[in-house]
Amino acid sequence: MPLWTVHHTPGTFTDAEKHQLAARVADHYEELGLPRFYVVTLFHETRPEDFFVGGEPAPAGVRITIDHIARRNPDQESRRRTAQWIRSMLQPHLERNAGLHWEFHVDEISDDLWMINGLVPPPAGSGAEKLWAKDNATSPY
Repeated sequence: MPLWTVHHTPGTFTDAEKHQLAARVADHYEELGLPRFYVVTLFHETRPEDFFVGGEPAPAGVRITIDHIARRNPDQESRRRTAQWIRSMLQPHLERNAGLHWEFHVDEISDDLWMINGLVPPPAGSGAEKLWAKDNATSPY
């Protein structure tokens, strides 16, 4: 499961822009073969008084944490490609805001403690995972 958590100051995203970005994120992972419902994007508006960079309040900021659970990059080059893809997706939404401080990081974590609807997700690339992707829903396997 990719989990994108987007902390942002007010006015950074409209509701339509949030939806557009979340859909683009889901589109990308679906193209890689993940079930679309694996992708969760959460937006958390944070007041500038509660958003600090370098110990100082940030009037305009975005901090994104991305958890990759369903898949991991096998090597440094694939990690670089992932970071470049994320940057290219975010830039149109964020660089239009003058003075905006923005950053992201990706954690690749174990899938051993992950369940969806009480089910352990099927192995990557398996027939069961392909069925989950086709149906866009969990099912016992």
